[in-house]
Amino acid sequence: MATGEPTILATSGGYKSGHRTRMEFDLLVHHAVELSGVSGRAPRVAHIGTASGDQRWFAAELDQAARVSGFDFSHLNLFTMPNHHDPEAYLLEQDVVWVNGGSVVNLLAVWQAHGLDGILRRVWEQGVVLAGVSAGSICWFQGGTTDSYGPELRAVTNGLGFLPYANGVHYDSEPGRRPLVHQLVAEGVLGETHCTDDGVGLVYRGTDLVDVVAEVRGKAAYRVTAAPGDSTGAVAVEERLESRFLG
Repeated sequence: MATGEPTILATSGGYKSGHRTRMEFDLLVHHAVELSGVSGRAPRVAHIGTASGDQRWFAAELDQAARVSGFDFSHLNLFTMPNHHDPEAYLLEQDVVWVNGGSVVNLLAVWQAHGLDGILRRVWEQGVVLAGVSAGSICWFQGGTTDSYGPELRAVTNGLGFLPYANGVHYDSEPGRRPLVHQLVAEGVLGETHCTDDGVGLVYRGTDLVDVVAEVRGKAAYRVTAAPGDSTGAVAVEERLESRFLG
């Protein structure tokens, strides 16, 4: 079911410990389904796990979480070959596409090799909700910060660019994220950057940020922009964006 308007939910969350399963979907994943507007049947949710190499054990954990949530849940795997003959037709049948975390650099390279960058843009334009966590958040933007290259965080600037901003994830839980975002924005490596604490999601209709939602109380998002500084150059300015708790 299409929303009628291109929609993205970019998050630093979505999972929680389960009661009878190891994990369950938290409020952010359920909000992605709500954004699709589906009703009267089980929501169709496609998981893309490219950033972690399509780990079958984790896919099995997600299958259990989906059973608990009542989702019609399936996977688009690209390793070792696509598991769907026509990935675009498959994705267009979904209500939500959920992209898991891992290496955003590897994700982007593999998607480009399989033409999934263009496919996902068309799917988004047709109103299927695109959502994800960490690497599955950064990918929709122009770039962000990543540990894809190693323990030392670095910039990534070749995101899909569906959204004309950069993205910072795990803003409150990984100490190196905030200072690097500020540095990269001040230097002009990244443009306006939208960041999320763990448990927070950003909702975009088209390319407009329309809502900040959270599955954890007290968490927030942040808009980081460049402003004129002294003779040494620009400085980064951070604006806190309060979240709306989904519970």
